[in-house]
Order: sequence, then C-alpha cells, then structure tokens
Amino acid sequence: MDNQRLVLFAILSVLILMLWSAWESEQRPVSVQAPKSKQEVPAAPAAPGAPQQTALAPAAAQLENGVRIHVTTDLLQVEIDTQGGDLRVVELRKHPVSADQPDKPFRLFDDQGKKVLIAQSGLLARDGALPNHKTRYSAEASRYELAKGEDALTVRLNWSGPEGLRVAKVYTFHRNDYSVDVSHEVTNAGRKPHEAYLYAQFLRSYEETSHGLTTLPTYSGGAIYTQEKKYEKIDLEQMRDKTLARDAEGGWVAMLQHYFLGAWLPGAKDRNQLYSNAQPGGLLAIGYKTLTPVPIVAGGKATLGTQLYVGPKEHARLEKLSEGMVLTVDYGWLTVIAAPLFWLLTWLHKLVNNWGWAIILLTILIKAVFYPLSRASYRSMAHMRKMQPRMAALKERHGDDKQKLNVAMMELYKTEKINPLGGCLPILIQIPVFIALYWVLLESVELRQAPWALWIKDLSVQDPYYVLPVLMGASMLAQQWLNPQPVDPMQQKLMYALPVVFTGMFLFFPSGLVLYWVVQNILSIAQQWQINRAIEGTGK
Repeated sequence: MDNQRLVLFAILSVLILMLWSAWESEQRPVSVQAPKSKQEVPAAPAAPGAPQQTALAPAAAQLENGVRIHVTTDLLQVEIDTQGGDLRVVELRKHPVSADQPDKPFRLFDDQGKKVLIAQSGLLARDGALPNHKTRYSAEASRYELAKGEDALTVRLNWSGPEGLRVAKVYTFHRNDYSVDVSHEVTNAGRKPHEAYLYAQFLRSYEETSHGLTTLPTYSGGAIYTQEKKYEKIDLEQMRDKTLARDAEGGWVAMLQHYFLGAWLPGAKDRNQLYSNAQPGGLLAIGYKTLTPVPIVAGGKATLGTQLYVGPKEHARLEKLSEGMVLTVDYGWLTVIAAPLFWLLTWLHKLVNNWGWAIILLTILIKAVFYPLSRASYRSMAHMRKMQPRMAALKERHGDDKQKLNVAMMELYKTEKINPLGGCLPILIQIPVFIALYWVLLESVELRQAPWALWIKDLSVQDPYYVLPVLMGASMLAQQWLNPQPVDPMQQKLMYALPVVFTGMFLFFPSGLVLYWVVQNILSIAQQWQINRAIEGTGK
C-alpha cells in the first residue's frame, strides 16, 4: 500500500473538513457566567399607553417613533429619532451595498422591517427624574450637514422635566471619523440634588444564524471586552436565553456583523456593568451602565458622556479606539498567525496599490519562506514518482496479495533509501498558515469591493464567471499528474476526485481566496516540475 499517498490524502481530507466546518458554523462563543447585580439593568418594555405587543409581532413594531432628524457627514448618513434620542438609521457613504450599486450606501443600523439594529442611551436616577430612551426630546432642527471646511458637527436634543431639571442630549460627529461623541448635559435649576447614571445599549432583533454553501461563515452577534476575561462573544442565542451582568473597569460592548460593527466605548477608568438581556417581541439588548453616580447639585450642572463607533472593521481605526477592538476582526484560533499575515498584506498593498496583486505577492513570499520545507516534500514525491515502474512491477508480481505487496514495497523503500512519509511533515506545518490566510482574506473589510483586474471587480465575492475556481481545479489536476500515482486503482480515483471536490467548494468562495490558491498551486507545480526533472535526469 502506498503509505505516503494515504497520509497525504488524510491531510487533504482534514483540510477539507476544517474548511467545511468553518464554512458551516462559526466557533462556539465562550460561555458567560453572569453574576447577580445589585442594580437593575435598563430594559425596553412597551411604552406606557402603547398597545401591548405579542412575541410574534415584527421587531420594528416594538419601537415607538417621534420626529426624525437627518444628519449627513462625509462618511455617515444618520437618522436620529426624538423618541429617546435613539440613533435609528446609519448608512456608510464610503461603503456601497455592492460594487454594482456604488451610489447606494450600506445600511448598518435600521429600525424598519424584520432586522432591527439601533443604538440607545439615556440616564438613570433612583427617583426616576431623568430621561431615558423612552423619553421624548425636542429638536432644534430637522436636518444637519457637515459643512465644507468644518471638522465637527453638533446635534442637540432638549428635554425639560420637573423640579427644574433640563437635559441636552448632544451628538458630535467628526470629519473622516466613524466615532460619535454622545453626551448628556444635565442642568439642575431646582433645590433638590440628584444623582445620575449613564447607560448605552444596542437593541437588535433576534434571527436564526445559519450558514450554507453561499453564505459566509462570519460571526454576527454581540461581543464584550473586559480586563479580566478580555474578548468574549455573546451570541444571539445567549442573549435570548441568559441574562448577562458583568461588572468591569472600562471595557466595551459591541454588536458585530461581517465587515462592520457598532460599539459603545465608556471611559477606560469608569466602573461599569456590561449587560445583555431579552426584550419583548424578539428584541435583544446588549450594553453597559455606569456604577458610580454623578452628582448634580442644586443649581449645578454635570455632563455624562460616552463614545459610539458605527462603521467598518478597519484595523487602522480600531487600533485607535480602545484596547481589544481589533479582535472584532475575528481570525479565530489562528489570530497569532493571521495578524502578521494581514500586516504583511497591508504593507504589500501600499507598494502596489492593488489588493489582488498584493495577494499574489504575499503568496510568493509565503512560498519562498516555506521553500526549504516544500523542497524536501517535493524531492520525496519525485523519488516516489521515479519508483513508479518498479512499484507497478511489484503489484503485477504479487497480484491481490496485499500483505506481500506491502512487504515488497517497504523493502524497496529501504533499498532506495526513500522515506514514504518524508513529504508529509512540511505539508502539516504549512496547513495552519493556509487556514490563517483564509481567515485574513475572508474577514478583512479592506478587501470588500476591492477590484483586481479584468473581470474581477470585487475580491470579497465569488468569481462571477467561475474562471478562477476552474483554473484552481485544473492546477490541482496538474499537481496530481506530477506526483507519484498510487498503486491501488481505488486510491487513484480518490486522489483525482479531490480537484473536483475542491472546485465545487471554491465556486462560492471569495475570488481573493481562490486567487491565492491558484497562485499557490501554480508555484507548487513549477517547483515540483523542476525537482522532478532534476531527480529523474540525474537519479539523485
């Protein structure tokens, strides 16, 4: 039996299984043990006086609406509702829905339809005297636009309450920035002192998460970060089934989807409680509240502020936001390899200003680094290939007596000083790098709608004409032809079936990934052909 070919087949099978497993479902999130809280976490019940909703009602029906305020900056198109001062709609002007619709911005937040995602914030007080996300504000204007030459745009919402309390909820947008400053300016004109707590949360509708052949296996759900436990995913099922209440210093909470996220970022030294819970009508909340009250003395003022990020998972921006934010670009358990690969890919992009050519250059560099290992593997395969006539003779001599055939083949290996497993270790070592690069190309928003050349207009989506997958399959067949053929006819059929299986899988992969594999295979073919020629010509 050809042990080397069986081992190589097993390795390729494991690779297929790993890719398929990743394709079917994301890694299971870390389980969260939620300690009991002494303070009540803000919830979002039906508004007083509103009709009671059923659990089957659309998520959007759970939200009460006021007057819409439209805000336009160089990066964002936003709608703020006077009901609670919620951020109801966020469109990313620099990120179109698709390359074919360059004038239609991607909508990250929305409060209509079945898929709801909005940002809410407000104040809590023991006596309930301060406004929260169920409070109606008044607006100073209905439209705001960042003017040319201005670096910031301020939107103010006002509320007046009993006992001389007034609150201005202020959104401050910045040029070339997806971060928004959100502050609550409290004025106490009365005679009674008050204490205020700030909270901020995302409200999202629940939806089943499943992945198929045409769906990317990317994580969509909540996430939190604390100094104690670092980055943790809180998926939609966890938010639905278990209440989270985690006390922490600083930290942050986020709601993620492929390429984009929303994140609430409190002060690094603030004492907070990170929480998640289920709401009526299939709505889920994840957010934080401060644990240290801010006093508002009689006749005094106070400001409670936070930061909101709504935008793409661009590494350069995330690194500047807060500790751990870059982890929202989820490379899984191979982050330690994937992160340096992304840095190198970015550096190459700066040189050639094209992500497709950067992928090709990265593939060449990876092949160069692994060349000594690959050479050992290819030399082993070349020696095995040279022995093919003698192996065929042994099979003909021993017929169906597999035991004698195996003994004879092992004796041949020993005589010719061939290690049938010599090519396996180099391949095993390279597999983690291949998988890490897979996640880099899959997760990086920088490659979204990035063109390469000719018909490839978007490296993040599948090849529209399936040219690259077919080339990849053809290159795999060429590799099979260059490699030693199994003596067993059944093994031969299995090995030649692999290119067909891979081609079928890669039809739906992003073209950037398939481009990497095509270049990788072409380089491997060139190396194997050169080594085969040298060994078959010299006998060494």
